Amino acid sequence: MNNEVISNTFRFIFLLLLQVLLLNNINFMGYINPYLYILFIILYPFNSNQTLFLFLSFLLGLGVDIFEDSGGINAAACLVAAYIRPVLLRFSFGVSYDYQTIKFSSTPPGSRISYVTILVLVHHFILFLLEFFNFEHLLLLLKKTFFSGLFTIILVFLTLALFNRRSK
Repeated sequence: MNNEVISNTFRFIFLLLLQVLLLNNINFMGYINPYLYILFIILYPFNSNQTLFLFLSFLLGLGVDIFEDSGGINAAACLVAAYIRPVLLRFSFGVSYDYQTIKFSSTPPGSRISYVTILVLVHHFILFLLEFFNFEHLLLLLKKTFFSGLFTIILVFLTLALFNRRSK
């Protein structure tokens, strides 16, 4: 097994356990709950097998659903996020993505911010839409999406900064 497979396996297990054992117990003001497990979808290698990526994203969401007893909403949100990821990569990174020359840590900050922000907000919107499953609570849906999304985005960038500093 090569280093990339080991790294992704460790990241998958670590983020899943971190989410279900620690982060699911955090709930600020009823609206803010961090979903750091989406970092696996964000950092998965861009040039790898997309079918495997969709399957792993589904398994990640399903793992969270099993521990949360949430009926598959995390699996669906992860699957949607993984499915639209190539479009977001092309939107955020442009030609670099088309030629598979992206190294996430060396991309322009604006591209990273747009990619992470859109992916997190789409994931959270799908997650909370499936949780409420109606548009009567549209304001609550948007509020939870915005505040949890903002907290998750900050947590993602703090985590990336922490591990990029450590690897240098």
